[in-house]
Amino acid sequence: MSSAQPSEYVTLISSDGFEFIVRREAACVAGMIRRMLDTTSNFAEASAGKCTFDNINGVILEKVCEYLYYNEKHKDAKDVPDMEIPPELCLELLMAADYLDGEHASRVVPAQTKLTQDVFSV
Repeated sequence: MSSAQPSEYVTLISSDGFEFIVRREAACVAGMIRRMLDTTSNFAEASAGKCTFDNINGVILEKVCEYLYYNEKHKDAKDVPDMEIPPELCLELLMAADYLDGEHASRVVPAQTKLTQDVFSV
């Protein structure tokens, strides 16, 4: 592994081939992504700066990326408004949240769904 400083940006790739370039700091909110990109690991993702998710499609990964930036924007705020999520995506997003082991999932799930459990672990 190279001793070079890792890039400020990483690429998240969906199961259907869509690529999302996001800031490393924002992406690392998700525990799984943080572990994949850990420079002390021997994971190929850490050296390439690319994470492929064979079980998350492009529509869902796009919403995950939106959330990563939404979380970064509001990380120190109080009374953060719910992020707008179409109800038909809620179940798949919850499954992706659980898979990605992120933080603060209760912000992801809109209030109208009545799903308040925290699937992102801290």
